[in-house]
Order: sequence, then C-alpha cells, then structure tokens
Amino acid sequence: MAQITINLLQGAVSFSFPAEAARKLQEEITALMARLKAVANRSPGSRPQPQPPMEYRFAGEVFLEVFCNPNIYPSPFAAKVLLTVRDDRIRLTSEAELTRLIEDLGSFLA
Repeated sequence: MAQITINLLQGAVSFSFPAEAARKLQEEITALMARLKAVANRSPGSRPQPQPPMEYRFAGEVFLEVFCNPNIYPSPFAAKVLLTVRDDRIRLTSEAELTRLIEDLGSFLA
C-alpha cells in the first residue's frame, strides 16, 4: 500500500492508503463538484435547492473521514473539506482546500 500525502491549510499528513480507496474518494469528489456547481450556478434571487453533503469514510490501517457541505460555499474553488485521520494512538482533524485535495489525489494516483 502506498503513502498518500494530503496538504492541509497548515502542514500535511501522510498515511497508507490503497489506490482503490483513492479512486472511490475521487468519485465522491466528482459528485461533490457537481453539487457545488449547482449551488454556484443558481439564478440570482431564486431559492437555492439544498444539496446533500459529501461524507466519505475509509477504514483501513487508519480511519479517514472527509466531509464537505456544498451549501455553504459560493464556488467550488472556495470549498474546504473537514478531514479526520485517526488510528488507535492519534487523531488529527483539520481543514483542507478542496482544490488542493483534488491535486493530492491526482498526484497519488498518477
């Protein structure tokens, strides 16, 4: 299993992550981007259609959770995700920019 590095707002975190799980996360992010675009492209003055949040979970050597509410960001480029990485000894919860997470996943899968 390869090591993925995810850049956070301050610092970075690295952990073992299978490529299949990374592809699944990439699929979830693609669906999230569509929801973020739907929020951003609504007509001015129209009532926004609430979009469901993205909640991705992976349990392996470490537990990874990625959460994003698309209803609170004006565009996909402003969106951030809440990231939790934990195992039996440590728990890290931080924010990461969605665009940076997309880049990190792309680099990992390349």
